[in-house]
Amino acid sequence: MTVGARPTRDTLLRVASLLVALVFASVFCADARAGGKPFDLVILGGRVIDPDSGLDAIRHVGIRGSTIEIISQDPLQGIRTVDARGLVVAPGFVDLHSHSPTPLGQRYQLLDGVTTALELESGAYPSDAVGGTLVPGARIHYGASAGWGSIRAEIKLGIRQSELLISKPEIVHLRGVWTALRSIFGTPNDVFIERVSEHERARMRRMLGSALDAGALGIGVPLDYFSEAVDDAELRMIFALAAERETLVFIHLRRGINGDPAGLREALRLAFETGAAIHICHIQHNAMRNIELFLREIRAARENGVDVTTELLPYNAGSAPISSAVFGRDWRTIFDIDYADVEWTATGMRFDEETFPDYRKRFPNGQVAHHYLKEEWTRRALVEPGVIVVSDLLPMTDESSRVAPHNGAFARVLGRYVREAGLLDLETALAKMTILPAARLEAFFPTFRRKGRIQVGADADLTLFDAARVIDRATYSNPFQPSAGIHTVVVAGQIAVYAGTLVEGVYAGERIENRAPTD
Repeated sequence: MTVGARPTRDTLLRVASLLVALVFASVFCADARAGGKPFDLVILGGRVIDPDSGLDAIRHVGIRGSTIEIISQDPLQGIRTVDARGLVVAPGFVDLHSHSPTPLGQRYQLLDGVTTALELESGAYPSDAVGGTLVPGARIHYGASAGWGSIRAEIKLGIRQSELLISKPEIVHLRGVWTALRSIFGTPNDVFIERVSEHERARMRRMLGSALDAGALGIGVPLDYFSEAVDDAELRMIFALAAERETLVFIHLRRGINGDPAGLREALRLAFETGAAIHICHIQHNAMRNIELFLREIRAARENGVDVTTELLPYNAGSAPISSAVFGRDWRTIFDIDYADVEWTATGMRFDEETFPDYRKRFPNGQVAHHYLKEEWTRRALVEPGVIVVSDLLPMTDESSRVAPHNGAFARVLGRYVREAGLLDLETALAKMTILPAARLEAFFPTFRRKGRIQVGADADLTLFDAARVIDRATYSNPFQPSAGIHTVVVAGQIAVYAGTLVEGVYAGERIENRAPTD
């Protein structure tokens, strides 16, 4: 046909036939890839954002069982479908730092878009004790590191407290009886003030090793809460063991006076000398006024060969048991705060010079929130490339007492820092919640190669949200409020949240161990 000539009827018929053939071919191919039958679940027409591959486009996602089987430009047939038009379809959020593997904690984290929540800072011992209260089952995936603090308590006190912030102490040998009697009279807890002997350190090493053998996800070291009790030999043993076993150390640094980098330099030095890989917990809560210096030194250490990453939680307070070593030091100088800046989380009461030591003696396991950070420190950490977003959610056991409102952490970043403040673009923010945490873990724990992604063969953990509405609603005065704008959450291919409402009876979550994935 020459340029400018009118097409003949035969030409038009050939073109029409070709188009029909292409349509049938695309349908046939999609049907063939589906195995000739509908998918178990199809997410239709959402804005699929996969920060790992850079995909940001309208797509349809076909799921079979617990696995993503196809990502298609063409509509798919499913036994169940979710209309995702107008919604962002993201990988399920992966939280590296949560202390609430409880039914209530999982409920609120699921409503915040979290599909995997891990207890890695404090860990557990034995690590398979984590989530012991998840009856009748887990709504989201969970797991734990080897809890060095729990092991230390067993060695020094004769008690087993598998999860330091949740489980009740259980006497395991005669020293535990003595510990129980001393606690009645308010005697200082040896685990926070007494150094370990060479024999105890060797025993600790064996116990950590056995926990790693059993599938623990690295070693959790909440060092700051035991700071005055731990010498260089004990800490070096942990780092050396992690290097030997090719696993990660999750560490809460020792803190000095506001902005003191000594704790950071200690951890980076030991990582360099032993070859251990480390992940530094909630960086702005350690750095405080010196956040720029801390970030700069982490970058420099990385350039010098240290395998180091860090994280932040998007809140400007810290939380800890009132008996922690944190409050056994000159904490008012360290944090540059006073008694009135510390809140008894159960009631919201603020302390004074008389009530604080009284509560510390009478209620040593009670939680407090100390308000000491500035918003600009949090914002600076958030925009640093590579910094991971976490919740640091404290134990949620019932709604009769208050906890810090961290159950809205992920919606808070998406709503307040992405949409309202414009500090990050959406894909970058989602990377900090999905592929960055998954990638940090996958080199050590193969299961995570299938998480944090929307790709063929990846785990079908997905979070669908309205980018124009997503926001946190939990506050310090009323923490038990679900996030807004989280529309649908899929866990292991099952719809666990739909239209912002928890789907009852869905317990698709599994405990994650350090095991090779089965393909």
